[in-house]
Amino acid sequence: MPANTTALDNFWMPFTANRQFKAAPRLLAEAEGMYYRSDDGRRVLDGTAGLWCVNAGHGRREIAEAVGEQLRTLDYAPTFQMGHPIAFRFAERLGEIAPAGLDRIFFTNSGSEAVDTALKIAVAYQRAIGQGTRTRFIGRERGYHGVGFGGISVGGLVNNRRVFPTLPGTDHLRHTHDPVRNAFSQDLPEHGAELADDLERLVGLHGAETIAAVIVEPMAGSTGVLLPPKGYLERLREIATRHGILLIFDEVITGFGRLGTPFATEKFGVQPDIVTTAKAITNGAVPMGAVFCARGVHDALMQGPESAIELFHGYTYSGHPVACAAGMATLDIYAREGLLTRAAELEAYWKEAVFSLRGLPTITDIRAIGLVAGIELASREGAPGSRAYDVFTDCFQRGLLIRVTGDIIALSPPLIAEKAEIDTMIEMLRETIKATA
Repeated sequence: MPANTTALDNFWMPFTANRQFKAAPRLLAEAEGMYYRSDDGRRVLDGTAGLWCVNAGHGRREIAEAVGEQLRTLDYAPTFQMGHPIAFRFAERLGEIAPAGLDRIFFTNSGSEAVDTALKIAVAYQRAIGQGTRTRFIGRERGYHGVGFGGISVGGLVNNRRVFPTLPGTDHLRHTHDPVRNAFSQDLPEHGAELADDLERLVGLHGAETIAAVIVEPMAGSTGVLLPPKGYLERLREIATRHGILLIFDEVITGFGRLGTPFATEKFGVQPDIVTTAKAITNGAVPMGAVFCARGVHDALMQGPESAIELFHGYTYSGHPVACAAGMATLDIYAREGLLTRAAELEAYWKEAVFSLRGLPTITDIRAIGLVAGIELASREGAPGSRAYDVFTDCFQRGLLIRVTGDIIALSPPLIAEKAEIDTMIEMLRETIKATA
């Protein structure tokens, strides 16, 4: 296959150093199973499930066929004051695997939209139950909740917040990253549950009557795979309940089997009021997101005149028939191949493989759970992020796709990964880390 001859100027790439990339582009042209193929014909092992989303592997014909059939049958139909059958069927299917009681589904087109939708539902719920003064949101430092103004406001990644204005009244819990006390934890970190008490402190500062919801990722992915300390989520749930604050779990990354259970709520045994999802809901084939709401939250809005719109919110493509078809086919694959729990079967092997990197030069911490891992590297003096970026580009040349954030490497391969592919991934990474030390 010839090297790239595609013009690169017109596409303004997201979350990319555009000038740096276009000087030395890395282009993926094909994909099947666990592998991409670059535009110059090299096989590239997918260590990231695309962007945390291709959980069933690439090129699934069942999804392509379902999408094609749906396009031929019904390419688009509105869901404002109208409906089409597959959206209701897909919502029913999702309700069957949802955490107990969270089976009222609002469709969006992305994780960012799912987060903004969840925040609006939280405010609408509080107003519906007579708590109209509750309009404040609490997020967490180092949290990532997409790129809408709501998501940026509750998020805690500085670069997301530095340029753009945020919603007034939002506040943040401290993050749970504590490498001094928790480095190289092979289970959930022992230290840090007390950080959930920040919510109690913010209640004291702002007043519970002003706070609608608190939103956290049960496992923070985009910031570098930060695991919740033992007891942290339970404590957060208890405080939120005591003060009438809704608890939102952002499961855009952890939803659909990444941690070895359908959702992280089951992995950690903590029940939120709202769950946001996207990414793996369609195996990344068609953009889609969904907000899973507790029945009590949903039903509180189903009051007043029957002719009144209960939630004045939605998107042109909410419940798009083609996305629903892709999602239905994806759920079929997950069920047939046991992918929603396969990470639990691989977790012990995965952890052993990832932690075998301990002791390599520059590695300061390793974190792993389910089929995801974060490998933290010592930053170069005066050049934070450059070491991990060099690992990223070197890995790509060797035939492995990883993801980096700052000086943290994130691994999240498709859930179809076999042990031999895990071994290959880790050995390629080992050689690269040594070469860039």
